[in-house]
Amino acid sequence: METKNIIGRIDKADFPEFSLENIPIKIDSGAYTSSIHCSSIKEVIINKKRTLKFHLLDESYRNFNVKEHLTDTFSSKIVKSSNGISEKRYMILTNITLFNKTYPIYLTLSERTEMKFPILLGRKFLNKKFVIDTTKSNLSYKLKTQ
Repeated sequence: METKNIIGRIDKADFPEFSLENIPIKIDSGAYTSSIHCSSIKEVIINKKRTLKFHLLDESYRNFNVKEHLTDTFSSKIVKSSNGISEKRYMILTNITLFNKTYPIYLTLSERTEMKFPILLGRKFLNKKFVIDTTKSNLSYKLKTQ
């Protein structure tokens, strides 16, 4: 039986495929899916393939760059937000690094400009990997910087 890491209510994570490090994340066991802040999300056809174009984060984050990301590996799903409104969101598979370990993660692409944290980790990702202690914060980041 694998032991679970204790994760706090907030932390910082790396996303190696996007060259993003120390991105603030909020742990939200009330949310089913995980999401990442992005903009300019557009489905296009490139070389006869459905392709998703998007920009991650925005100018308020120090890791922001204007790089446009492309993927032909994506899906869409209906997500009900905390305010009860359902919307279609695109979803991608990428990797996240926490506690010096890299995990696959599905992220829905969402415009989160008004939110304090650009990444929200939901229970689908957290389940069977982590135990949440809401009195703690930045446990993964502290381990990384020791």
